[in-house]
Amino acid sequence: MSKKCRIILACKGVPANAGAVAARDISEEFTHRPFHENVTCVWGGSQLILQAENDFDSKVLALVDEFSDAISACIKDGFDGDIGILSIHEPNS
Repeated sequence: MSKKCRIILACKGVPANAGAVAARDISEEFTHRPFHENVTCVWGGSQLILQAENDFDSKVLALVDEFSDAISACIKDGFDGDIGILSIHEPNS
């Protein structure tokens, strides 16, 4: 059995007037993406913070892509934002 990584991402540049609603909508969007578990998205006042667990994405490529897709789906007005990795916690083998 694979052990799950805990990944935390942040998206900066989100318009302040869209942040809180986007966080709620992104959290809901991830309920339809069951390969990422225990997903939460919160608005930190200046950025969206996404936390998720999975057992297949230690390089975080899939989660970044899914987060980007969810942001595009949930924030109607485009913006020039940037997604960064805040942390990856890989359990000890």
